[in-house]
Amino acid sequence: MTQQGSDTAEFGPASAVERHKGRSGLSGLVDWRLAARTGSVLVPAGPRTSRYSAEQVVAELATASERAEGPVREVSGLLDDRQVPEARIVDRPGWITAAADSMAQLTGTDVAHGEWKLFAGKPAGVQAGAMLAFLSTAILGQYDPFTGPDGTLLLVAPNIVAVERALGVSPSDFRFWVCLHEVTHRVQFSSAPWLAEYMRANVGVLGEAGDEPLAEMLSRLVEEIRDRRRGAVPDDPAARGVVGLLRATQAPPQREALDRLLMLGTLLEGHADHVMDAVGPAVVPTVQQIRTAFDQRRKRPANPVQRLLRALLGVDAKVAQYVRGKQFVDEVVDRVGMTRFNTVWTEANTLPRADEIENPQRWIERVLG
Repeated sequence: MTQQGSDTAEFGPASAVERHKGRSGLSGLVDWRLAARTGSVLVPAGPRTSRYSAEQVVAELATASERAEGPVREVSGLLDDRQVPEARIVDRPGWITAAADSMAQLTGTDVAHGEWKLFAGKPAGVQAGAMLAFLSTAILGQYDPFTGPDGTLLLVAPNIVAVERALGVSPSDFRFWVCLHEVTHRVQFSSAPWLAEYMRANVGVLGEAGDEPLAEMLSRLVEEIRDRRRGAVPDDPAARGVVGLLRATQAPPQREALDRLLMLGTLLEGHADHVMDAVGPAVVPTVQQIRTAFDQRRKRPANPVQRLLRALLGVDAKVAQYVRGKQFVDEVVDRVGMTRFNTVWTEANTLPRADEIENPQRWIERVLG
């Protein structure tokens, strides 16, 4: 913890929250070790708080993450006999390091068999570090299915404190509400273990080097820009911003893999939002106040620099995922009930397709008959 006198502190690089430790395989086309170091240097400090309060936040989040398991399983109907692992409470640099480690694991590269060449992956590592520094100020929590035997549930204490202060909501209720969302992700993956490999396989397709001529790729990009100027881009987050341009430059296999990942993310986030609200006031007394304040905060316009960064990093597309995904889950559960909805977790073919997210009845007819 960074001392500010004798009894105040910032949630910062040496705060009471646990730092990600241990050697990891941060490698690949991006130097993830450098990304972690760069991000930790660039990230702004978290909100100031007393040392006692920081320790209380950490303790409460750890307890809340365990308490959330029961309501999540009861509401979702997703059950297994696996032991509930402890959450890791991190600060912003801790999340940056953990996220970089996860990306290295996900891309499947390992430095155990060799050392980095002098400049290999360095420019991309710096760029990735800057991106992680920006994201680390907004992430409240994250479930990482790719590290550890049971995955890793991360809760970013300074960001949770900053948001609960900005919203003016009950700290205890808000912390538990956030835990409900993140624990739902843990339950999703523990109940459907094939999801992690499905994600890894699609990321692998995205990373495959193709032999496609550069001219063909540029031709698709030019055509996409022309369509945008004519207003011919569909009203879909995946077709807008940097994500849309990325899709435009990709060959069909990579574009299809990206679409599958976007649809999976939409389902996972929407389902978690559905569960966190469905637990009701018996578990989170001020849940309606929190949801209203939180949604209003999402809609507030950012300054021009933040808007640019949000567009470049796909943050707005991710916010849209929550909205579209929750609408899909709400409607399907309302029509067929949670038990039949849970068919969605059976296999890759039961996941919703792009046209089904906007039209849940299509998914119901295709999957449930």
